[in-house]
Amino acid sequence: MHVVGTAGHVDHGKSWLVRALTGTDPDRLIEEQLRGMTLDLGFAHLRFDDGVEAGIIDVPGHERYIRNMLAGAAGMELLLLVVDASEGVRPQTVEHLAILDFLDVQRAIVVLTKRDLVDDARLAAAGDEVRRATRGTVAQDAPVVAVSTVTGQGLAALRDAIHTALIALPPRAPDAPAFLPIDRVFSRTGAGTIVTGTLMQGTVRVGDTLRLSPPGRELRIRSLHTFGAAREAVAAGARVAVNLPGVEVAEIHRGAVLADPAFAATRLVHARFRAFADGRALLKRRTAVRAALGAGEVLGVLELGAPPRDDEAVDAMVRLREPVVTYPGQPFVLRTLSPIVLLGGGRVAAAGGADAADAPEADLDVLARALASSGAACTPAELAARANLRLERVEELAEELVARGGARLLGQPRAYVDGGDADALSARIAAALARREAEAPWITGVTLQALARELTVDETFLLRFLRAEADEGRISARGGYFLSSRHVPRLSDEQRAFFATALARDEAAPLTGHPLPGVVASVRGSRIAGVGAAFETLVVTGELVKVGADLYTGAQMAEIRRRLETAIVRGGTMTAAQFRDAVGTTRKYALPLLEWFDANGITVRDGDVRRLRAAARSREAQPLAE
Repeated sequence: MHVVGTAGHVDHGKSWLVRALTGTDPDRLIEEQLRGMTLDLGFAHLRFDDGVEAGIIDVPGHERYIRNMLAGAAGMELLLLVVDASEGVRPQTVEHLAILDFLDVQRAIVVLTKRDLVDDARLAAAGDEVRRATRGTVAQDAPVVAVSTVTGQGLAALRDAIHTALIALPPRAPDAPAFLPIDRVFSRTGAGTIVTGTLMQGTVRVGDTLRLSPPGRELRIRSLHTFGAAREAVAAGARVAVNLPGVEVAEIHRGAVLADPAFAATRLVHARFRAFADGRALLKRRTAVRAALGAGEVLGVLELGAPPRDDEAVDAMVRLREPVVTYPGQPFVLRTLSPIVLLGGGRVAAAGGADAADAPEADLDVLARALASSGAACTPAELAARANLRLERVEELAEELVARGGARLLGQPRAYVDGGDADALSARIAAALARREAEAPWITGVTLQALARELTVDETFLLRFLRAEADEGRISARGGYFLSSRHVPRLSDEQRAFFATALARDEAAPLTGHPLPGVVASVRGSRIAGVGAAFETLVVTGELVKVGADLYTGAQMAEIRRRLETAIVRGGTMTAAQFRDAVGTTRKYALPLLEWFDANGITVRDGDVRRLRAAARSREAQPLAE
C-alpha cells in the first residue's frame, strides 16, 4: 500500500475530490462539515479493481492550519496538487508545494478542479500558471488532469493517472525497523487506546513489542487494522490503526512515535539540510526553528557551519528542546518561530552522514558504513538503529562483515568495531607494547591504565578490545598485564644477582620462606634499574610466590608440593603436623602453606586432614617444573 496526499489552497476542492474518488468524506469533524472547511487531517481508502490500493490523506488548506498539514504530509508518496481552475495558483498552493518538495514525495499529479466552471481558454491559462509555479519542484512535468466533482468529468482519467503512478512508486523498506509516527489518538469502547499513522518503514505484526515515545514505554501490539479491516501484519506504506494495551489516551499526543526498540530518543539530530530560496537570507550559523519531524513539531536550533549560499544540501545539526525518535533518511521541514517562514528541509543523516535517498547500497554496505561512521563499538541494537535495519538482519550481516574483515567482534557485551579502525588500533597497541618491551625487557607486560594513557583510548573500551586481541592470539594477557605474544621477560644480570642475594637460601631451613616486608624494603632501596618491575615480573610469572606474609621461590614451592603430594599419596590423607614434618618447617609456616594449597585447588580440607583434589591426584606426586 502507498499513501496519496492532497495539497493546495483553501476552498480549491481537495475534500470534494477525495469524496468523489473514494466515496468517503474526509471531513470527519462536525465543525468541518458545518463550516465547509477542512481543519484537520482526513483519511480515505482508494481501491482499484486489480488490487492496487492506497490510503489518501486530505490536509487543510488554510494557512492557519499548516501545522496540521505538515503532520499529514510526512507520509505522502504521491501528491495530488489541487488547483482551482477558476482561481489558479494561490499562496497556499505555493507554500504547500514548497513544503512537500522537502518531504518524501516521489511523484505528483496536478489536478485542476471545477472544470465545469471555466472555458477552455481559462483552463489553458490555469495549466500555464501551474507549470510556471511547479518549475524546479517535485511537481515539475507532472501530468495535469482537469476534473469536475459535480459532473464527474475527468475523474476516470484521474483515477487512471493515480493507478499508473502508484504502480510506478518504489516500495518502502519492509525489512527496516518499524517506524510509525502517530497522527491521531482516540479510544473505543471495548478496545481501549488506538493510535493511527502511516507506517513509514518496516513491518508490524500482532504481538510485536514496540516502544512508544514519549513516554518511552515498550508495549505489545494487541491488534492491527487498515481502514477497518483487521490484519495480522501490516507492511511499510500502509495507513494503520494500532490497538495499544496498558496506556491511556491522555499519555499520547500527535507527534509521538511507535517504533522498533532499536531507536532511541535524542535531542541532537545530525542531518543534511537544504535551504529554501525565500528563507535563505534568514539563516545564520545558529537559527531558532520549528522542526517538523514525522507527525510532530518541536522547537530547536539549527546549527550550520556557514549559512548556505545555494540550494545544495549541507551538513547540519538540529538541537531540539524535547527528545525525538528519528530514523536515518527521515525527511523534515524547518520553519522560523515568528513570523512563521519556511527555511528549508532535508533528511536525518544516514550512516556516514550521507543522504539516505542517495544511498542505494546493499544492506551489507550500509551496515559497514554505519559501523565506520560510528567511531566506537556498537552493539547489534545500536547498529540496527544507525543502519536502519532490523536487528535480526544486522545480526546475520554482522557475522559476514566480520568474516570479510570489515568488522571485529568484541564481547561482554557483544559489540562490533569497524575493521579498519580495529586494525589501526591493533597496530598502535603492538607498537606500544614492542617499544615498552624493548626499553625494559624484564617487564611482564603493560597495564591497561598505562596503555589507555599512552593511546588516549577509553579504558572500558580498551579493556574489551585487548581481551578480544588476546582471544585471537594477537597479544597475550597475564596477571593483569598485556604483552606481545612472543615476549618473554628477561631480567638483567644485575637484577638476577640482586634477587639471588635478597632471596639467598638458608641451608639450615631450605624450604622456609623469606619475610615479604623485608624483600619489598630491599627492592625499594635498590638503585638497580627496573628492579621493581622485575620483582613484579617474578611474582606474575610464578618464579616468586606470595604465601601469607612470606615469599617463596618457584623452586621452593615445587619441592614443597612434591613432598605434600607424596605424603598424601602414601597415607591417603595428611594432618597439618604431618605436613610440617614432611616439609621440615614450623607451624608458623605450615598453616599458611596448607591454606595456599587449598585456595589453589591442590588440596581440600576434610576436618583436620587434607586430601588431594581429583585434578591434583591424577599427577600422582609428580614434581613440578621450575
